[in-house]
Amino acid sequence: MSSRPDSLAEVSLATPDTLLNSNTNHPPGISTSETATPCESFIYTSYNSSPLLPSQHSGPYGEEIKSSPHSKKGAAYVRPVLLFLSTVLVAVAVVVPVYFVVIKHQHHESDIAKGTSSSNPSSVGSHAGPTYGANGSTVTTSDGSTFTYINPFGGYWIDDPNDPFNDGARPNSWTPPLNESWVWGTNKVYGVNIGGLFVLEPFISPALFEKYPEAIDEWSLSTLMASDTSNGGLSQIEDHYNTFITEQDIAEIAGAGLNWIRLPIPFWAIEKWDFEPFFEQVCWPYILRVLQWARKYGLRVNLDLHTIPGSQNGFNHSGKFGKINFLNGVMGVANAQRALGYIRIIAEFISQPEWRNVVPVFGIMNEARVAVIGMDQMTSFYMQAHDMIRNITGYGEGNGPYIAIHDGFQGLSTWAGFLEGSDRIILDTHPYFAFSGNSNPAPIATGTGVDAGGIWPALACSRWGTEMNASQTGFGVTFAGEFSNGFNDCGLYLNGVGNAQDVAPSCSLYLDSSQWNNTMKAGLQQLALASMDALQDWFFWTWKIGPSSNNTIAAPLWSYQLGLQQGWMPIDPRMATGTCAALDVTAQQFNGVYKPYQTGGPGAGTINPVLVSSYGQYPPTSISGLTAGATQSFLPTYTSTSAIPTLPPPTFTPSLPSSVIIGNGWFDSSDTSLAATEVAGCTYPDAWDAISVAMPTALCPPTASAGASVVVTSVPALATSS
Repeated sequence: MSSRPDSLAEVSLATPDTLLNSNTNHPPGISTSETATPCESFIYTSYNSSPLLPSQHSGPYGEEIKSSPHSKKGAAYVRPVLLFLSTVLVAVAVVVPVYFVVIKHQHHESDIAKGTSSSNPSSVGSHAGPTYGANGSTVTTSDGSTFTYINPFGGYWIDDPNDPFNDGARPNSWTPPLNESWVWGTNKVYGVNIGGLFVLEPFISPALFEKYPEAIDEWSLSTLMASDTSNGGLSQIEDHYNTFITEQDIAEIAGAGLNWIRLPIPFWAIEKWDFEPFFEQVCWPYILRVLQWARKYGLRVNLDLHTIPGSQNGFNHSGKFGKINFLNGVMGVANAQRALGYIRIIAEFISQPEWRNVVPVFGIMNEARVAVIGMDQMTSFYMQAHDMIRNITGYGEGNGPYIAIHDGFQGLSTWAGFLEGSDRIILDTHPYFAFSGNSNPAPIATGTGVDAGGIWPALACSRWGTEMNASQTGFGVTFAGEFSNGFNDCGLYLNGVGNAQDVAPSCSLYLDSSQWNNTMKAGLQQLALASMDALQDWFFWTWKIGPSSNNTIAAPLWSYQLGLQQGWMPIDPRMATGTCAALDVTAQQFNGVYKPYQTGGPGAGTINPVLVSSYGQYPPTSISGLTAGATQSFLPTYTSTSAIPTLPPPTFTPSLPSSVIIGNGWFDSSDTSLAATEVAGCTYPDAWDAISVAMPTALCPPTASAGASVVVTSVPALATSS
């Protein structure tokens, strides 16, 4: 929360396409067509053979705090000068990269025309060279449509048919390209979530749920869709994957001055089991498509495993609304076995050289409810997951992704000193006013400039700024994986399907942004700026809210894209710097220097022996949700005797030069342990509803040796999409 130039103290409500530099005559880049649809570009790995075998595919590849009157008085004198200087700086930031990426590139094309080069970057096919584009360039998408890339911040995209893993793109001038190091504590995360794309949420995609009024989560929606074959069945979900987020969305994110996306994904991208209704594996090629788009535009990805078998929080975005059956209740340990398996499979994939620059962070579990599961239990699980991942990736900087864990709604200070000596763990927090449980009717449309937003901007600064700074010292790298402009809980389905509070008369204004005046928009923008300044490294939830059945965006407080289009989100996230100081809310600023082990330096992976002694036993020594007197050793478990369902790489059309390696989805060839599956002959309770079932009174199988020799049931067959 450093001081902000006074020229940015009053934020413009300009549209996102209003360039900070008036020169729009930069030469356009050259665009090429992209690959086939994801379902046509997908290598499937057989479930009947080891994933470690060579690929069979031989083709190449709180309270009101008033601001000081002095901060506003000074702004009147220096604002014109600073505004001029900031305009010049932005112009330089745009022109210099455009020269090197586009103009210099075109000089190279002139040389080609003169016969001074043997490679023609304007050609297409297996011999085409890389194509570049900066502000004003034309992008041609895979279906032949085009759009203009608007990026006034010096960002540029790269499309390289000869090397689809080219990591040279950058989203803006202040963010390093993907192939250069990201330095935590120096570089800042200005991110946005791609929520509701692969993990369906009613308030993000209301039209899907309005069509099936009994659906409250993806479990029930999938069940109802599957029986509705006349309307396309589960293929309706694939239509959503294909259309909800497009390449232009990703380009607009880069053009908005953002540099990261957080991408929630479900475990059924890997597999589902027979008793689960989810649309198995179909989303994976679409996930790869988003990752490739992110690469093209220089955006880093925080890949977040949002769903866990049995549910880790009972929320509708965990797969099934209701009870928590992860490390809780009779099936808690068994569900955790599956969870570790899926974390392992994702870690193997993203640790491959082809993906490690694009996915530098892996969120291994979204919003586990620690108050139900238990802090000791989660610590034991996280230690187990940490050791498993680092045994795959190796230890230290550059070896695999950072591991992000959520604060479990316990407050950041609870996690100070967590797993001291571990290797690159990030603490993720999700601060929301909407879900704080303390409804506050204070208005937000109170004025403009630093007076905008009423109590809300200062409240964001005071609640979140001090805690975030303290966590950077007490824990290590900390970011806000989610936050929003939702200062209230108004929004269609925001609190779930059938919750009348979401659309109560008191919420009517907040359901339709067409009713908002400039004062309302100024208040929301000031809240966004204060939140960004206080949180420092952040991901807004979410980029896009889909329309309801009446074609309106009924949760507009939660859409970054809509806020850009209609003028309540900042056109440049750097405008946030100094907002809290201008509101006279200050905090002890983190100095940007982490302990070496926290960023993969000396000592990384050498966890404090006292902590190892306390939490190193797995499964945890006690499990919550069991009846008194239960014998924990009798809890149902799975056997690790099934083939591993690896995640396949994409395919590319046209085929790639033989020198290009696409990987086989598995980074560590020495990691040969098999996957969990049910033990034949053992009876299991409902893995998603086992809290109140009777505790087993005997072990199944009766002995460990029997468990190793039984014939096991196979995992479900691969469901191939067409």
